[in-house]
Amino acid sequence: MFPIRDENPTIHTSIATFAIIGANILSWVFLQGFGFGSALAKSVCMYGFIPGEFFGLVPAGTRVSVGAGLACVIEAQRNWLSPFTSMFMHGGWLHLIGNMWFLAVFGDNVEDVMGPVKFAVFYILCGLAAAGAQALANPASAVPMVGASGAIGGVMGAYFVLFPRAPVHMLVFFGFYITRIVIPAFFMLGYWFLLQLFQGVFFTGGSGGVAIWAHIGGFFSGILLLRMFCTGGSIERCRRKRGSTDKLVRRFARYI
Repeated sequence: MFPIRDENPTIHTSIATFAIIGANILSWVFLQGFGFGSALAKSVCMYGFIPGEFFGLVPAGTRVSVGAGLACVIEAQRNWLSPFTSMFMHGGWLHLIGNMWFLAVFGDNVEDVMGPVKFAVFYILCGLAAAGAQALANPASAVPMVGASGAIGGVMGAYFVLFPRAPVHMLVFFGFYITRIVIPAFFMLGYWFLLQLFQGVFFTGGSGGVAIWAHIGGFFSGILLLRMFCTGGSIERCRRKRGSTDKLVRRFARYI
């Protein structure tokens, strides 16, 4: 399942969400060279988060393959900024587009509750927590971790708590057959989280190079940090702007 959009209008302009998307795109263009040639590998090595290097658990000089004829060389000195910079790096066009799409769908409403400054801080903290969760799962890993998905997992965790009944339009793929359904956010986000948890538990090394525990850690951090960044009053004001629960339930019922 892939989310197309949600029916959850915002009250304010999503300044921070657009700024974060812009920062990721600019990083992709100017630091990663649109993913062409050796620029992608160099950016992943330079700005990606490597737990084994960060904690000094991988010998300096170790070469880690990141592509055909390309490798990262583990440095003796840790890069303290890498947990932060890794949030703005991506491994390919689909990685970037998928992450930014999820952020656009769910980030604007969470920002609407918190405000742009608090949301930006919340986003960064979720990303750092996600990197920490992945490092805890495999602290000696020499594989660079890149991507905004851990931070976006935090945004999704906050959305799960704030707007569980918001209708989300989904594309569902059954082989070559594709259809569209509308489901409550709690169902879509719950399904996503359980899928991550299943992969994390039964495929401990991740799934296809995906930092699964970063997704899980980000989601949990979003739920735990939510109350620090918004008050109950602001949450309820935003919820009232989005219509009654009965209306959302009736809208959902047309599709089941």
